Amino acid sequence: MARQRNCEGVTRRECLQLGLGGLLGGGLVGALRATAHGAAASSITRQADSCILIWLDGGPSHYETFDPKPEAPVEIRGQFEPIATKLPGVYYSQCMQRLAAIADRTAIIRSIRHDQGNHGAGNHYMMTGAPPRIPVGCGAFVSFHPSLGSAVAHQMGAPYGMPAYFSMPEMSRSGGPNFLGQKYAPFVVSDDPNRDGFRVRDVAIPRGLEDGRFVGRKELRGLVDRMARINDQAAADPVNAVDEFYQQGYQLISSAEAQAAFDIGKEPDAVRQRYGRDSFGQRALLARRLVEAGVPFVTLYSGGWDHHTDIFNSFTKRVPAFEASIAALIEDLNERGRLDRTMVIMLGEFGRTPKVNKDAGRDHWSNAMSVLFAGGGTPGGQVIGATDRQGYSAVERVLSPENFVSTIYRKLGIDPDMILYTPEGRPTHLVSDPTPIHELMG
Repeated sequence: MARQRNCEGVTRRECLQLGLGGLLGGGLVGALRATAHGAAASSITRQADSCILIWLDGGPSHYETFDPKPEAPVEIRGQFEPIATKLPGVYYSQCMQRLAAIADRTAIIRSIRHDQGNHGAGNHYMMTGAPPRIPVGCGAFVSFHPSLGSAVAHQMGAPYGMPAYFSMPEMSRSGGPNFLGQKYAPFVVSDDPNRDGFRVRDVAIPRGLEDGRFVGRKELRGLVDRMARINDQAAADPVNAVDEFYQQGYQLISSAEAQAAFDIGKEPDAVRQRYGRDSFGQRALLARRLVEAGVPFVTLYSGGWDHHTDIFNSFTKRVPAFEASIAALIEDLNERGRLDRTMVIMLGEFGRTPKVNKDAGRDHWSNAMSVLFAGGGTPGGQVIGATDRQGYSAVERVLSPENFVSTIYRKLGIDPDMILYTPEGRPTHLVSDPTPIHELMG
């Protein structure tokens, strides 16, 4: 599958080649260090144990998803018709049929807005709850503050030596740890679980360890060092010493619980079909298996939502299968008794412009966006906030990225008002405005 590019034509690999690899997720040993340095105590009552964050990179249109404007002129409302949801008087765009059918289990936020209308800055703001400190270009991979996943990894652990933060198949441009350090970067699973013979790098037992024949610390290091690491990242791995984490690395790859979490082939064919036999659908299923194994934060990265051109044909071809996978994830978690303790969230960096452009697309627009929120004690069957009649701006119950991020932290039992310290000792609030979205708190 070809790598998705945004409107600047920048891929993750190119950013690595520009020397920005230090911001990206580390290997197994770094992730294990994150687990070892454990969770800090919090007096906040935890409503959820885990979060699956579905990141639509590029900025999905609110018009073509959860906030259609059927009464607006055609150049604003676009080509799609609204469809009724399970909630009386609430309508989604016609591509969102499966999610419309389970609207009683989800909450839609229609009123988050911010002032960062390019990919780099918008991504950073929504992924961290902190606006960039300096102007940031569209194609930039920036990190001025720890991401949601990294902060959760810093505060929460995972059993069986599992890393606490995963991202599949890559890391969002601002999904890294910043001053928390590389040990809190995501464990990236770039392999495609929809392929036959799927094995996860750094988890599949390498040849030479299968029969337990290694005899000493030096040999163990040699074998673990040969395990695959993130693309283009091996030379930048900060872990150089032989220490207890190499032993933990072996414990993970030989752990029956860890191996079972990644063995997606054990799922019944009917379950795999339900999620969709494509890369995204199978990653959603793998995310469910990871949270069941105790991993607190998983990001499902989906690129290609920067629809400056041909948005209606693109949505028609892509969205039905995509949103069906998300609906399957929510339904499956619910049926397995896990939805009450697992948040499922879907968003991108911003919405899209009200007026359809000359290329049948929509451009960047940060004054309005829609976010789906389900599970983790979230009261379902509600729409929070509203945009104006033509979708130009959030006008009712206007919310910020800080409110959004604070909600996730509080539901996971993390105080968004806590003070973190940089390696130089500089104090930093986790979120500058720690006010959560009270409608989502239950």
